[in-house]
Amino acid sequence: MTGLDRRSFLGRGLTTAGGVLASGIAVQTLGAHASWADAGRPAADPGAAGYGPLRRTPSKNTGEELLALPAGFSYVVLGKTGTPMTDGVPTPIAHDGMAAFPGTRRHTVRLIRNHEVRTPPGSPTGRVHVPGSQRYDELGVAGTTTLEVDLRTGEVLRHFVSLSGTIVNCAGGMMLHRRGWLTCEETTAGPKQGWQRKHGYIFQVPLDGPEPGRPAASMPLTAMGRFSHEAIAVDPRTGYVYETEDDSGKPDGFYRFRPHDARDLSAGGVLEMLKVQGVDNYDCREGQKMGARLPVEWVVIDDPDPDLENGAQTCTQQGLAKGGAKFNRLEGCWYGDGGIFFNSTSGGDAKNGDAPNADGFREGYGQVWQLVPGRGQRGDTLVLVYESPGRKELDSPDNLTFTPRGGIVLCEDDASSADADPHPLAPGLTNVNRLIGLAPGGQPFEFAVNISDDSEFAGACFSPDGSVMVVNNLGSTVELDPPGRTYAIRGPWRRGPL
Repeated sequence: MTGLDRRSFLGRGLTTAGGVLASGIAVQTLGAHASWADAGRPAADPGAAGYGPLRRTPSKNTGEELLALPAGFSYVVLGKTGTPMTDGVPTPIAHDGMAAFPGTRRHTVRLIRNHEVRTPPGSPTGRVHVPGSQRYDELGVAGTTTLEVDLRTGEVLRHFVSLSGTIVNCAGGMMLHRRGWLTCEETTAGPKQGWQRKHGYIFQVPLDGPEPGRPAASMPLTAMGRFSHEAIAVDPRTGYVYETEDDSGKPDGFYRFRPHDARDLSAGGVLEMLKVQGVDNYDCREGQKMGARLPVEWVVIDDPDPDLENGAQTCTQQGLAKGGAKFNRLEGCWYGDGGIFFNSTSGGDAKNGDAPNADGFREGYGQVWQLVPGRGQRGDTLVLVYESPGRKELDSPDNLTFTPRGGIVLCEDDASSADADPHPLAPGLTNVNRLIGLAPGGQPFEFAVNISDDSEFAGACFSPDGSVMVVNNLGSTVELDPPGRTYAIRGPWRRGPL
């Protein structure tokens, strides 16, 4: 999956002077984590590291116990699968990557939310669909919805389909200058799988334009690559778009798109894969040291829109053939402090017990990487800034969010089928997912636990004023139950590291 992603909020304030400071604090926290790991991961008082013990907490507007949170924090449910929206369409299933934007009036926020629907072509179950609208694939079942929320009351003022005709919309990221959302298809399915059109693309969802009953026309940005996309992040200095790939069970690539016109991605550009300088197929998945700096170069993907139906090489195969680096399940992607941060859900040396991939790699509990773009004569640099030592600390990071105050939140998507992950606050659930924060001293801590079902957290982001965290509970990607939900969490953020 999914943002920051992303599956992803790129932090409205993080490009201001104050925001850069907050992001720098977050980078210092990642450095502290590396020092904490080098010191043997000494135990700390869980209450001192975060906001204190968690407790099962009922929603303020539904009364259901859906999350466990620290004392002083509360939440409301903003959306749930099946709830009728302003345009008359039932809220779709599979709530995934998401971003937060300023609202159209004071005290409001606009959310653009992905729906990773994985039902068969044309299936009506939980579909993102507005009859008669312009859409890429008439049989498409996924897309995005837009919500406008009053932050004071938690009331959803309007919500509607903003893009349809796509499939498996996992995560994405904010467009340059926050003009909208880039939504990503995590698949390369096409006519051979029953769809009318080829899939595996990125699509634009403008912030302004879509209205209830009038979603944006869905047109693929083919030059940005056809592969199992997860998330993106834009470097505001260059306009380059960095893209993660999540094709489970295979080596994945980390990509860069250099657009001809940064404000018009449909004008084309050059797609490239990251390569560690001087080393063909460097394996980033294991055997890495946190803090080590790896010099980077880029190899061009000659055919970014391959005809896979007739045997063309995939984007990944093209990049690896030129020496591209190998990653495992790249997911959340975020820009801050002059660099691109991205998650590898199953990278790392501590193994989760699953059967090996086809090439023999055994999956771990997750990594966080940073790409530092070069300036002048200096080239780009790749740094491993976090690696999970086991499921207790962090199990399968998906989305990555840097908070407006410089904190760090990682969304879990428990990827292992072999390693059960129960939790005392969620009796009866085998694989429990959490929101994990990092304390300034480097220690990971629990901030929230999904106690409603075993689906992942996704799309964590903050309102532009920093007062509310908004996050999704994915729910089922093929059925109405368990439902997807969107939560708005508020509380004494400044009492702790987030």
